Amino acid sequence: MKIPSITQIRELDQVTISKQYSDSSELMEHAALTFVNWFVRYHPDTGLKLSIFCGTGNNGGDGLAIARLLNEKFYNIEIYYCNIGTPSKDNITMLNKIPERSGIKMKEITESSDLPKINLPGIIIDAIFGTGLNRAVESYWARLLNHINSLGITTIAVDTPSGIWSNSKNNDPIIRATQTLSFEFPKIQFLLPNFSTQVGEWHFESIGLDKASIESLEVNNFYITNEMAASILKPRKKYSHKGSYGHAILIVGKYGMYGAALLSGQASLRAGLGLLTVHIPESGYNILQTALPEAMVSVDRHIYHFSTSPDLSKYNAIGIGCGLGIENLTKEAFKEILESELFIKMDAPPALLLDADALNIIAADIALLAHLPKGTIITPHPGECERLFGVLGNDLKQIEKLKNVARKHEIYIVLKRAHTVIICPDQNCYFNSTGNPGMATAGSGDILSGIITGLMAQGYNPKEACILGVYLHGLAGDLAVEHLREQEALIARDIIEFMGKAFKKIRSN
Repeated sequence: MKIPSITQIRELDQVTISKQYSDSSELMEHAALTFVNWFVRYHPDTGLKLSIFCGTGNNGGDGLAIARLLNEKFYNIEIYYCNIGTPSKDNITMLNKIPERSGIKMKEITESSDLPKINLPGIIIDAIFGTGLNRAVESYWARLLNHINSLGITTIAVDTPSGIWSNSKNNDPIIRATQTLSFEFPKIQFLLPNFSTQVGEWHFESIGLDKASIESLEVNNFYITNEMAASILKPRKKYSHKGSYGHAILIVGKYGMYGAALLSGQASLRAGLGLLTVHIPESGYNILQTALPEAMVSVDRHIYHFSTSPDLSKYNAIGIGCGLGIENLTKEAFKEILESELFIKMDAPPALLLDADALNIIAADIALLAHLPKGTIITPHPGECERLFGVLGNDLKQIEKLKNVARKHEIYIVLKRAHTVIICPDQNCYFNSTGNPGMATAGSGDILSGIITGLMAQGYNPKEACILGVYLHGLAGDLAVEHLREQEALIARDIIEFMGKAFKKIRSN
């Protein structure tokens, strides 16, 4: 799914109006009805008092239409009309459509007004500023947003929480919504950690914007859906064999960290990999042969640590780093791989994924970035990302800087977090839609590395492996939590256990 900019969404609105409606207020009416139908599903209790804050722009117009439609469904409505500036044409239209005898109470708020007192219990609906802001909210209106936040009342934002704009900082005055319903698309801020407390639980519903215009839209940000994952997933052929699905090697684990080797190895096989070799120190041999009999084992000459690379030329994909350690002999062996001619002389060199301690070794010697072969995938969590590239500012600035890194080195960066983002060398970013906080558990990242490595060995290109891998990983975690009932109970092995059901759900599309 494409994630357009605010400017592009406005252009889509205008195209849709010109093709489908006689007047712009008709699209506003449709958007308001979409919100109301969604609201009634989540908040069916008509006994609750709804305090709807409406600005003078089109977001306020949405709020006025919502107030009228909810009143028709017998909700108890009070409108706080925020007189911020000259009302938009559609705002005036929606204001005039509220019947005099509707029973809706309306209070006007100006910059000289006292901050309103809201009677509990109830729900606040925020339709003050919407997406029309181009700077942070100031003066009285900033105090109003902070006042609403201080009330501790369930607050639902229409399209986007008031106060968010293109260069928002998370300490700006912004409504802290309990829920947000966005029209047609998620907004980019919904996918960033900085704004999680402001956006709350978010949803999006289509308001029927012109499909042909959406298809022709050029964007750099995408939201990974089941449809996208399904379009990447390759079918298994009847007369295939294990050699048809690639041979990967994982250079992982050290004494005390063989769990990482097992988890990444199991995940790569569950991702459909045909053959797996795991290179580990000698002390891990019996563990791997016993706990993961499906894998072949390449034994390092050191008993406890990775110290010598095997011949890597025969593999389709290489994954390095999970539980590897950062001992000096490990660092040297890893550098030898990156500085070897393996990725230069071969016509079709192995695909490469680096995670965990491989990234920590690079962070300590950042010149190694220049040795990463084209198409390498790195999978840092936020802490590893900071060690690699320094403190990168707020989330939007962080992504822009990581885009520069991806373009300069022609690599793929999988930044692991809620809505894991894949940053590609072509400057496109893919935000994941699956996953849950229960996956914040030891070994979850090792599993993702194994999945992506296994997919690359099967012939998926780096972008495809990243998109399908992060979606599959998160979906398996979601299905595991559905089975376990509570996120706290999730452990990494549960993700592997539900990968089969995740594949099935993707294929069901």
